[in-house]
Amino acid sequence: MSTFTKTWTWFDGQWHEGNPGLIGPRSHAFWQGSIVFDGARAFEGVTPDLDLHCARVNRSAAALDLEPTKTVEEIVALALEGVAKFPPKSELYIRPMYWAESSAPWSAVALDPSSTRFCVSVYEAPMPKGTGSSITVSPFRRPSLETMPTNAKASCLYPNSARAMREAKARGFDNALMCDMLGNVAELATANIFMVKDGTVFTPVPNGSFLNGITRQRVIGLFAKEGVSVVETTLSPSAFLEADEIFQVGNYSKVLPITRIEGRDLQPGPFYKQARDLYWSFAHAG
Repeated sequence: MSTFTKTWTWFDGQWHEGNPGLIGPRSHAFWQGSIVFDGARAFEGVTPDLDLHCARVNRSAAALDLEPTKTVEEIVALALEGVAKFPPKSELYIRPMYWAESSAPWSAVALDPSSTRFCVSVYEAPMPKGTGSSITVSPFRRPSLETMPTNAKASCLYPNSARAMREAKARGFDNALMCDMLGNVAELATANIFMVKDGTVFTPVPNGSFLNGITRQRVIGLFAKEGVSVVETTLSPSAFLEADEIFQVGNYSKVLPITRIEGRDLQPGPFYKQARDLYWSFAHAG
């Protein structure tokens, strides 16, 4: 029995309901992982930063040597067409994707850019509630650009995040605080992260080990307009263990508080609340 929520997917000129089979065992993406995607949100009748997410999927494709076949404007239009198939104000995830169908003529491993395929999948995905979550420092680390395509939102990166999540869940935590290869904090397994100490907001500086998220950039910009400076710097796990407040930002959940790190409880703080309020006001502004 399928566990998928209501889904509509555009592929090869038409919309398909449910979870259509789009690739086969000989598809390059099936066995070599040559897939990139992005994720935007529709909720409460708005689709904030949809154009930026559609632009990033094209950049991700280029970073993986795929050939973007749609313009940003075309992807936005298809995404909105998909959103319109659901009741107003539905909570949806919007996922444009590119993948390689064939290997390069001269290699079984390298992809053939001219074989790039595209789809947009839109499906029901309830927004997580802002009730707080727990995190633990993960034994697994984020790779660098020299070892993996960390400059793309590439599917091949996610098994590493998945194993970090599984390990954290097995120890009773909701998410994993992941470091880069030098032992400095990069992000959570599924979102960017911020901390506050003595009235100052800090977040890991983008160093090539994680994506400088669209929602991350948006929150930093919204803070700046309110006169709140966010310090992007190198941060150790111990800095987070001693933080006054911690919150996460990302497209799927937007802005959520962290209420426990290891054995230490935290309360949703004023900077988290300001970030969430600012983001919701931005999302509904236009």
